[in-house]
Amino acid sequence: MKIALVGNQNSGKTTLFNLLTGMNAKIGNWPGVTIEKKVGKIKGTNHKIIDLPGIYSLSPYTIEEEVSRNFVFYDMPDVIINIVDATSLERSLYLTTQLLELDCKVIVALNMADLLTKKGLDLDVNALSKDLGTKVVKISALKETGINELISSIDEKFNDKKELIFDSNIENAIISINKILKNKQSHKRFVSVKLLEQDEGFSEYSNLKTSSITNNLKKLYDTDLEEVIATQRYTYIENIKKRCIKKKVKHEKVSDKLDKIF
Repeated sequence: MKIALVGNQNSGKTTLFNLLTGMNAKIGNWPGVTIEKKVGKIKGTNHKIIDLPGIYSLSPYTIEEEVSRNFVFYDMPDVIINIVDATSLERSLYLTTQLLELDCKVIVALNMADLLTKKGLDLDVNALSKDLGTKVVKISALKETGINELISSIDEKFNDKKELIFDSNIENAIISINKILKNKQSHKRFVSVKLLEQDEGFSEYSNLKTSSITNNLKKLYDTDLEEVIATQRYTYIENIKKRCIKKKVKHEKVSDKLDKIF
């Protein structure tokens, strides 16, 4: 099985890769670029894992983002492990929402949730899993906790659901473009969103019908669709944060209550 490890820079991705592989990795470069490529085998399994460059988005503004996007899009990994920094959900989940548009099984490895607890916050993992429509495993790459559960989840069968995160105008446009794309086309939802964003990397999938849908939507919003889609992603993520992160209720000690009385 081929596994892709994807996440933001400074999310604990390298530490997690070393834990999963026991630091046994082949190191080289990605074809055509001087970006390090690390490939290893997850200990106790026959699963190959590829550590992709740290990125914030699947929109290729950097060489690292282009390398990572090309891999998950064209190489079709069996599973994507998306490491997410629990202390920076808004930034981390932007990439997650894009990965979930692909035809790949995505497991969210929620790292550093213990740091939220120290701040007096509770993150409801089950609620986050339900909102994202995929498996979420709480880990600590630094403390080496949750790693066995994460490895076990690779072979686990679970229902991953494509959540509708945009408004009805955009979702209906995605459905319309889906119908136009070839039946055998992989990652239809991802491609449809990219066509609406007018991403040049996906111009080969564009035609008069898809362009017409995009142009009509642009007129409706009277602004750049990439900006509209990005804004709606962040709104969706902000709503997830509100539902999943709560302040811990402090239970007052009996001695403190007595002190107030006397």
